[in-house]
Amino acid sequence: MKRLQDKVAIVTGGGTGIGEAICKKFAREGARVIVSGFPEDPVHDVVREIMKEGGDASPFIADISIEQNALACVQFAVNTYGKLDILVNNAGVFPVMEEIQNFPLDAFEYLIRNNIRTVFLMTRYAIPELQKTKGNIVSAGSESGKIGLGENAVYGGTKGWIHSFMRGVAVEQAKYGVRANCICPGGIDTAWTHKETGPMKARHEQMILSGTPMGRRGTPEEIANAYLFLASDEASYVTGALFSVDGGITIGKGPIGKEAETEVTEKPKGELSLHHSMDGATNMLRGRPREVHQP
Repeated sequence: MKRLQDKVAIVTGGGTGIGEAICKKFAREGARVIVSGFPEDPVHDVVREIMKEGGDASPFIADISIEQNALACVQFAVNTYGKLDILVNNAGVFPVMEEIQNFPLDAFEYLIRNNIRTVFLMTRYAIPELQKTKGNIVSAGSESGKIGLGENAVYGGTKGWIHSFMRGVAVEQAKYGVRANCICPGGIDTAWTHKETGPMKARHEQMILSGTPMGRRGTPEEIANAYLFLASDEASYVTGALFSVDGGITIGKGPIGKEAETEVTEKPKGELSLHHSMDGATNMLRGRPREVHQP
């Protein structure tokens, strides 16, 4: 049997980057997936690609930092598939790199809205349904939530909040049979970590590679593999975990990545066909107030 057979999952931020990989990995493992994303995201493309491979997915397009949209997303999952087993709080933004004295206030508010408010709202409205199914939540933490992130202290702060929030949820919801965990990636090969597609500069890219003992970025599929484990029944005794998938960056000392052998720095090919890894919220153009759009 597939590892998520007959499970129903919502994946926020499911149209781009790591979210696309999670959706496709879950669908391959038997889950019926609600692919949630901004109106600007290629959500419909991801759904079509899943369906073409024989999976089952439905789009939900809206800004889930708006309360009624978050509630509607959960209701859409239940109305479409009859239940909810898994909530993946993957949605997030990474709009700027600036030292704190120059950090734009609108960027601060954008990060709070899309990295914190979305997680709170989706969790709040998903919990009653997850209690019925003894389901679980997996949220996007980060190595920066553990050790901070220079020139984007606010982003690291939002991830630290998610870590603490998920652990609190894990404690209070355990008695209902609901688990809650975080995946904490390091630098991943998405739009966020490339100077051509995101706010990082060349020196930031080099800092990631040299600071990671494995000497490379992770792939979206490598992160999706960890999400799959925590969302599955194989992780039935795991709750409140901050699960690092970071190539060792949180334990590295200095430019240790430069010592990695060539074979170590080569990325695995993976199994998924991913087309939207370099899309993502790397500016503040996504999330303007829109009406909820469903098929």
